[in-house]
Amino acid sequence: MFPTVNEQMDLIRSGAVEIIPEEELVKKIEKSIKQNKSLIIKLGADPSRPDLHLGHAVVLNKLRQFQDLGHIATLIIGDFTGTIGDPTGRSKTRPQLTLEEARQNGESYLEQATLVLSKERLSVKYNSEWLASMNFVDVINLAAKYTVAQLLERDDFSKRYKEGTPISLHELLYPLAQAMDSAAIKSDVELGGTDQKFNLLVGREIQRAYNLEPQCILTMPILEGTDGVEKMSKSYDNYIGLSDVPDNMFGKIMSIPDNLITRYLQYAAFAPLEEVLYTKKGLDDGSLHPRNEKVRLAKLIVKKYHSQEDADKALENFEKIFKNKELPNEIDEFILENEDKNMFIQDILAKTNLCPSKKEAKRMIEQGGVYIENQKCADPFEKIDLSDFKIFKVGKRKFLKIKIQ
Repeated sequence: MFPTVNEQMDLIRSGAVEIIPEEELVKKIEKSIKQNKSLIIKLGADPSRPDLHLGHAVVLNKLRQFQDLGHIATLIIGDFTGTIGDPTGRSKTRPQLTLEEARQNGESYLEQATLVLSKERLSVKYNSEWLASMNFVDVINLAAKYTVAQLLERDDFSKRYKEGTPISLHELLYPLAQAMDSAAIKSDVELGGTDQKFNLLVGREIQRAYNLEPQCILTMPILEGTDGVEKMSKSYDNYIGLSDVPDNMFGKIMSIPDNLITRYLQYAAFAPLEEVLYTKKGLDDGSLHPRNEKVRLAKLIVKKYHSQEDADKALENFEKIFKNKELPNEIDEFILENEDKNMFIQDILAKTNLCPSKKEAKRMIEQGGVYIENQKCADPFEKIDLSDFKIFKVGKRKFLKIKIQ
């Protein structure tokens, strides 16, 4: 039993940027209801990075909505296309993964994706199932169905071509390989971010070339990261991971610019549209305070990926650290082994992963972002005696007890 066409389309349209073509999707849904048969909704998963964040969840939540409407979510783990490397948005060739690396990342992707997706009405496939068995004749036949001019319509390809930046032939094959996924599973709808629109449209053309009914495509917005400028990405260090611990998740959400509150409420907390509009109005006219709305937002998101209890504790810890200037109740311990009892601060921060490198540690110290036992550090080359545990604080949210064994 499926909801009516109008009920389904109301939910499907919510938050979407484009549905191409919408009239075809309506017909597919009408046919689905008449035949009592679920649509196949495709989402391609890029396994180049194993960690998912709230930006990924924007599309995953739309896929979940299709599941809730009774359709089949088909998650394509691109273990084979991961060995090519998606050139979308890239100014240079992306490093290629081995098939084993892509598989391992894909398993992590699936584990995190099911924090949003239902395990019911979920199909998971690896595209090496069909792409790895293609021979050279198959590849030539596939390539013959698309032109170089069509591929160069893609912004990143055309820009690189005009600038004289190398484009490898294998990158040109990526959109075609991804399109073969749509043909292989006979997808009815494919989802993606707005930056994937070109690839999704290629899928329609390749399905048509193989005498299949072309898929409709639905694009979702790109969510800005905590800096409020760039899209959420680990590369920009502005991401909020789906697997972040509650305290970190809560703190990162509290750090977003005020102008992102309603976008996060809609696309990260997935609040109803009327709630989003109410919040926007209240923030605009001053009847709602941004900090209070961030607290509510942070609790909603932490609850979604952890629990209500975790959300309450995260707020309590946040208040202790930032409002009352207290230490959190629980601080992880780190024991350095086979080291001199006295170490340079920057070495300690790098070896304990409080900073990704000594260079970054030096920068954080010089900017006044490092404290030891509640005392600000000013000299990256100061030596610290770690015979006993000392509490290190880096930035606003990182705490660690460190000593040398």
